[in-house]
Amino acid sequence: MTLVDLHSHILPGVDDGSPDLETSLELARESVADGVTHMLLTPHHMDSNYVNHKRDVIEKTKAFQQILDREQIPLKVFPGQEVHLTEHLIEAIDHDDILYADADNRYIMLELPHTHVPEYFMRNIFPELQTRGITPVIVHPERNQGIQRDHQLLYDMVKAGCLTQLTANSYLDTFGERVTQLTQEIIDANLGSTFSSDVHAYKGRRSRMNAAYQKLVDNDRDKAVTYTENAKAILNGEDVPMPGIQEIRTKKKSFWDKLFKSKK
Repeated sequence: MTLVDLHSHILPGVDDGSPDLETSLELARESVADGVTHMLLTPHHMDSNYVNHKRDVIEKTKAFQQILDREQIPLKVFPGQEVHLTEHLIEAIDHDDILYADADNRYIMLELPHTHVPEYFMRNIFPELQTRGITPVIVHPERNQGIQRDHQLLYDMVKAGCLTQLTANSYLDTFGERVTQLTQEIIDANLGSTFSSDVHAYKGRRSRMNAAYQKLVDNDRDKAVTYTENAKAILNGEDVPMPGIQEIRTKKKSFWDKLFKSKK
């Protein structure tokens, strides 16, 4: 399976991903072995720990591609950012310090604060993005604590026009049963758009794109094809079809389920 990875942290020495070039090349080889042919490099930008300016990421991505070519690693990389949502996002866009997932500046890989979904996002930031023709791709919504508490938040964002990027490892139990279950519920409700790796250098955060897609193929082959095509469409700045979305209906455990669990 040929895969496009829209979320990765293999650019060396820029954030909490790869610490050095040697590790980056190892991660690149692993990603290629996992079926990835095209990868958006998305170092953290504007969060509490990291700032990776647009110009710097472009230069470092170009240099990294040259090294990949020299090492004969068949991976095409593109400059991007995992842009952290702050009240200064629009200002950063207007100052041309934001990288998009595509050359036409249609899609932005947007990370919400881990603990919640700020009210100002849908009230202020999202309308401003819409007027600029920008569609946010919400990265790993299944790991956002606010969405975990209130699934309606994600439904409202997707209904308004946001896309979402689910993490492959979230679908494969790396982050625990609760996250895996929510990932499946997001998929079932048509609130997911694609998988990405969110690959980091440490254990448990390596590329497992192929395994996630194989699991999805087993459950819904057509949706797996759609997810792969959506990733290509985002990278190419093309339209991403929006299927009929649903609110997440979490199956509540019965009295007998709870009683059985309590006796274990």
